[in-house]
Amino acid sequence: MPRFSANLGFLWSERPLLERIEAAAKAGFGAIEMHWPYEVAAADVRCACERYGVMLLGINTVPGRLQDGDFGLGAVSGREEEFQGAIDQSVAYCVASGATAIHAMAGNVRADHRIDARRVFVQNLRLAADKAARHDLTLLLEPLNPRDHPRYFYSTVAAAADLIAELDRPNIKLQFDVYHVGMSEGDILTKLEQHFPIIGHVQIAAIPTRAEPDEGEVAYGAIFNRLDRLGYRGWVGCEYRPRAGTDDGLCWAQTLGVTLSPHSRARQ
Repeated sequence: MPRFSANLGFLWSERPLLERIEAAAKAGFGAIEMHWPYEVAAADVRCACERYGVMLLGINTVPGRLQDGDFGLGAVSGREEEFQGAIDQSVAYCVASGATAIHAMAGNVRADHRIDARRVFVQNLRLAADKAARHDLTLLLEPLNPRDHPRYFYSTVAAAADLIAELDRPNIKLQFDVYHVGMSEGDILTKLEQHFPIIGHVQIAAIPTRAEPDEGEVAYGAIFNRLDRLGYRGWVGCEYRPRAGTDDGLCWAQTLGVTLSPHSRARQ
C-alpha cells in the first residue's frame, strides 16, 4: 500500500503553516509537501517536522508575479536570472528545512514562443540540476493540464519525459500527478507503467473536481494497486482541495480501504 503525504498547499489551508504540520501529523500522515513556504523560516519548519515526527518531501520554486500572470519562470525567455534566483532560494530552503525535492515550475508561455521556451527550460534545468545535485536534491518536472492552466508550458507526460531524456541527469525526475494526467490525457495506468522508471513522486486528487480521491472518474484503488505491483516505494501526495473541512474529508482513506499511517503496510 502506498504511503501518503499531506500537501499543505491545499490541506488545512486556513491555518498557519506550522499548525498545518501539526494537523497532518495528528491525522496520521508520515510526510508533508508544500507549495511556497518561503514566508516561514526554514529552521522553524524543520523544528516542527522533527517535533511532530513527519518527513518534509518537496517544495515548489516561486511562481513569479501571480498578479501579472506568472505561474513559474523556468521556460520563460528573458527571466532566466530570476529563475536561477528561484532555484537558489529553493535549494537553500531545502537544505535548511530538510526537504529533499524541488518542483521546478516551467511557467506560462505564448503558443508562438513554445519552441524557444523549451530551449530556455533545458538550459535553465541543466544549471538547476547541478545546483540541486550538490546537496543531493531532486528536481521534479510536472506538466499541468490545459483546462486549469491553458498557457502553461507543457501539459503531457511525454513532454516531460522527453526533457528528462534529453537532460540525462539522475536527479531530474517526473512528478506524476494523476489529476493532471487524467485531465490532460487519460490512460493513466498505461502511462504509469510506461514512465515508471523516471517517476520521482506521485500526487492524487479526484477527477475532475480535484476534491478528495473517493469520487469522480478515476478508481483510485486501481491506481494504488498498480503502484504496488510496480514496486513504487515513494510517497503519494494528497494534493486535493477538500470539499469542506480537511479533517472531515479524511474519511476518503477508509472508503478506499487504505490507511494514512506509514507504519501499517497492510490493507485495512
